[in-house]
Amino acid sequence: MTAEHVPPPDHPVETAEHGPEDPGLTEEATRLRLAVGRLHRRIRIDGGDSLPPLQLSALVTIAMHGPLRLSELARREAVTAPTMSRVLGALDDQGLVVRAPDPQDARGVLITLSDSGRVRLDEIRTHRTALVARRLQRLDAEQRAVIRAALPAIEALLEDE
Repeated sequence: MTAEHVPPPDHPVETAEHGPEDPGLTEEATRLRLAVGRLHRRIRIDGGDSLPPLQLSALVTIAMHGPLRLSELARREAVTAPTMSRVLGALDDQGLVVRAPDPQDARGVLITLSDSGRVRLDEIRTHRTALVARRLQRLDAEQRAVIRAALPAIEALLEDE
């Protein structure tokens, strides 16, 4: 049994926009949230990542959206500028990012991944993908087909309203 209580179907969640939700939807949302969260945690633990989650997240954001100013990176990661400054300091100490003058603002600095940062990020992604693949191999063909069919819907959950 988990430490977290799963609400029974007769206790629907209310949303500001839609009022009481269907109890089945509440149960599905709870199960999905718990499964995704636990799978993510297992991948992190089994992966033995040498980077803390915020450092890894910052690397991914820089890879996807860089070059970025510290303030923009902090905004995208939903942390304060001083917190992001500490994260960047740690990444810089490891040689994973490069800070360069912003050609549009002499006082500004743009952050990009270093070659080492790109390699490290690729290694982590490859390792995590292999961990998920090993877990998928434990499922039978029908279960894998269900997951494959559900992927577009799960990916659609990532889109902002």
